[in-house]
Parts: sequence; C-alpha cells; structure tokens
Amino acid sequence: MTEQIYFDRQEKLKNVIAEIGLDGMLITNLTNIRYICGFTGSSGTCLITTYGQSFITDGRYIEQSKDQVKGFDRYIDMDTNLAIIKKNKLINKDLKIGFEGDHVSFSLYDSMKRMFTDTCWESTKMILEDLASVKDQTELDAIRTAVEITDKVYEEILPMLRPGYTEKQVANSMVSKYREYGDGEAYSPIVATGPNGALPHAVPTEREFKKGDFIVIDAAAKYAGYHADMTRTPVVGKATDKHHEIYDIVKEAQQRGCDIAKAGVSCKDVDAATRDYIHQMGYGEYYTHGTGHGLGLEIHTSPRFSPASEDILAENNVMTIEPGIYLAGWGGVRIEDDVIINQNGCEILNKTTKDLVVLD
Repeated sequence: MTEQIYFDRQEKLKNVIAEIGLDGMLITNLTNIRYICGFTGSSGTCLITTYGQSFITDGRYIEQSKDQVKGFDRYIDMDTNLAIIKKNKLINKDLKIGFEGDHVSFSLYDSMKRMFTDTCWESTKMILEDLASVKDQTELDAIRTAVEITDKVYEEILPMLRPGYTEKQVANSMVSKYREYGDGEAYSPIVATGPNGALPHAVPTEREFKKGDFIVIDAAAKYAGYHADMTRTPVVGKATDKHHEIYDIVKEAQQRGCDIAKAGVSCKDVDAATRDYIHQMGYGEYYTHGTGHGLGLEIHTSPRFSPASEDILAENNVMTIEPGIYLAGWGGVRIEDDVIINQNGCEILNKTTKDLVVLD
C-alpha cells in the first residue's frame, strides 16, 4: 500500500467524524488500525482529533511502527496506551471523541471515563468497517491474488479426495500450500465428509473419505492481509439421484444470488433470491445460515447477506455468495464464490468449476 492510500483513508474518516459532530476518534480494533495506518502488530491505538493524529504502542514495536505507520505521530512507552495518551496530553478538555462501540470492552470504557473526565465519549457503530467495505484497486488486486491461490490449491488437493485419506490430512495439506503460495490460510479449513458435512462449520477429523460421501471443502488463502473464501462440494464415487438433487438445488440457488447482486440492491434481497428458491424446492428448513458476507482484512465483515440485513450493496464491495443445504446424518452441500459488486452486476472471481465433480 502506498502512503497516499492511507492518507486518503484518513481524510475520508475525518470527513465522516466531522459530519456526525465528533471532534475525534479513538481506534482500538487492530484490523481497523491496520486499515487506517498500515500497522500490523498486536498492540496499538490510533487517536485522530481535529488537531492531530497519534499512534500509540509499546516498546516491542519501535522499528516496526517506524516502517509501517503512515500519517500519524508515534508515541511509544511501556505504560498502557490510555496512560500514554494522558501523559502526552493528546486529548484536550471538553472534546467529543468517538470510540468503536462494537469493539471496546466495558473495562476499557470504564478506564476511558475515569482517566478522561472532561471528555465526552460517544459510541459509534461500524464507521471504519463501512469505509473499508468499498475496496480500492490495490485491495481488489490483493483479493484477486488470494482467490487465484485458493483455486490453485483446490486443484492440487483433488487427488487426495479418495478413500485412504482423511479430512485432517487434506486440511493440513491445504494449509501448507496456502503458506507456500501466499500469506497462509484465510481461516481454519473446513473439510467435512459424509455426515460431518451437515455441520456448516465442521472441524476436520480423522474420518476417511468413503464412496458415496459428499465432501464439503470450505478453505481459502490470504494474500497481503486480504482474505479469499471458497466452498466446493465434490462427491466420492458414483453420485446418486439424491446427490444430484441436492447439489443442483444449491447450485441454482447460488447462481440466483449471483444474478441479482449489484450496486444498489439490498443485501436482504440477495439473501431472499437464494433462500426462496431452496424453500420452494422443499429444503428451506435445512438452509440454516446467511447467504454471505463481506471480505477484506477480515474473513467476515460488512455488508452481510441475511434476512435481517439492512445493508445496501455498493460498487466495489467484495462479497461471498454461499447458500447450502445440510441434512443431519447424511451430509451437506455448500457452493461459495467471491464476487466484486459493480453497477451492472457482479464479477465472480473464482474459476473453480461449480459443476458437480464426481471423484472415482
């Protein structure tokens, strides 16, 4: 990322802060800190006010913060971040300062109130997440690369999807390849065969693949900090009529979600496009999660596709579309793509086939 990218993000944040009547913003969530200034360490705080921008951390990050932090004066000490702010008088009296209501613990909030009695603390909701949901070209390029690695690794592990191999073996192989080709795994891989596939977030076990099993494989790479997310569901051995029935329903539902997704469309409507079809086909009660979510520096972020969502899609949101059907004791099917939202539709990034793959 260039310095200018961070400067532009900081200006956008300051404009939002001013629009809602705040004098500044305290940022404590590490993902948001990375987004706004570039710091990737495990401890830090950003403070933006009308009269300055301060980055606060401890002595472990003297050199790292010097290299990474863009647009902020650095304050480094062995004390707590709040104590460093107070010691250096970085917050003037009688200011209205926003904080991330979704991330600040009660304990931290209590400390803020006690240490800065002349400050009016205002809880905010998803300000940085909403800014980060619209990707710039550098971010889109990073996600494209993460998806390319994801497709490549999936193709490479296909020969392991046969009797004699276990869920854990395949998951471990994928992790190794993600770390070889990119930054590593975007999340712990889900490799769930047979009845385990009925668990949407199953943990890989020692269960061996058997003929007649669907294998739900939800796994992806991370590149330059940005996440991909893909699910495919091949079948081992001959596919039965039931395999084809369930798979075809999920595939059609997923395509309907892709067909409707574009800038200006409500996330609730995208969810309904997939959910209503699965319901019409008689499996609505077995579709037990939202249709998708935003991608970026975190694997699950805003906007979100769900029946309760109030989000509206914007150009250059990057989303997953991932309906599924899960039948306890038998198995499950999920098909998931990553898409870039544009004015006329969406661009599907994944190149891995969505046709039913039968592994002999």
